[in-house]
Amino acid sequence: MSGHLETPALRLHRLRRHAPQPRATALTIGNFDGVHRGHQALIAAMDGPVRSVLTFEPLPREYFHREQAPARLSSLHEKASALSQTGVDEIYVARFDGALASLSAEDFVREILHRRLGAQSVHVGHDFRFGAGRRGDFDLLTRMGRQLGFRVQEQPPFCLDGERVSSTGIRQFLHAGKMDAAARWLGRPYAICGRVVGGDRIGRELGFPTANIDLARRPPPLRGIFAGVLHTPRQSWPAAISIGLRPTVGGKRLLLEAHCLDVTVDLYGQRVEVQLLHKWRDEAHYAQLDELIAAIGQDVAKTRQYFLDHPDALGHPWITRTA
Repeated sequence: MSGHLETPALRLHRLRRHAPQPRATALTIGNFDGVHRGHQALIAAMDGPVRSVLTFEPLPREYFHREQAPARLSSLHEKASALSQTGVDEIYVARFDGALASLSAEDFVREILHRRLGAQSVHVGHDFRFGAGRRGDFDLLTRMGRQLGFRVQEQPPFCLDGERVSSTGIRQFLHAGKMDAAARWLGRPYAICGRVVGGDRIGRELGFPTANIDLARRPPPLRGIFAGVLHTPRQSWPAAISIGLRPTVGGKRLLLEAHCLDVTVDLYGQRVEVQLLHKWRDEAHYAQLDELIAAIGQDVAKTRQYFLDHPDALGHPWITRTA
């Protein structure tokens, strides 16, 4: 399992303006959306007995361009869980609001990195920008680090097969249904976590009961029908998974539905992780329920065959915990 269901073995702090904060030793800063292999490489290069991450909620692009912001790869909970697997000791979450957006690059370094977090070393990606108007860069950070007594290290781009790994590229893979490529860049299968909610039991009436996660507040970067795995903290099941609006039955909200193969389990109220391994098709509208039932039956049969052809898929021994 990838560990998204368990309480992260680290301390997560809200970075409040006047509250005292624990002191950071080695610090890195960013959105860390998806905690992909580039992020993992950056964290692995950090030195010091305590490795800390400063991230933001909401993400800056969500603050400035809420309607145009791309779908997130990971929620804050998923991000914290993924970071815990990289060896990070502490996460600081700063609320990105008007005050933080208007903070100059110099004040960001002095007030947040130095005075409040006490960074002894700061590790950033090659394209790191910060402060009002994104005017701060590596050169400014390095100069101020010399003045304030901390070291600055720049991490070069992390590339696979000649391409720079990025959250944007992973979204493109997911949108195109290239699940293996997305998993390679993430270092693990793409997954969605959430709490199982009550449904309208249409799946049960059609002969395919499902565990449902409401995605209305967090639209993911992909839709369609998939083979995947549903994880609880104690058990895992192969599953046929749908992400969409269910147009044939008049669905109005975005829903993830996971039909566990050959077993009926009551997961209502539990937090689960759903890993998406292979995309079969896009969601479709059917004129008759019989057509929908037949299509679901084919999806379930293909999913069952997928796991027969990939006997290691439930365990995913190829997951990389760090880059």
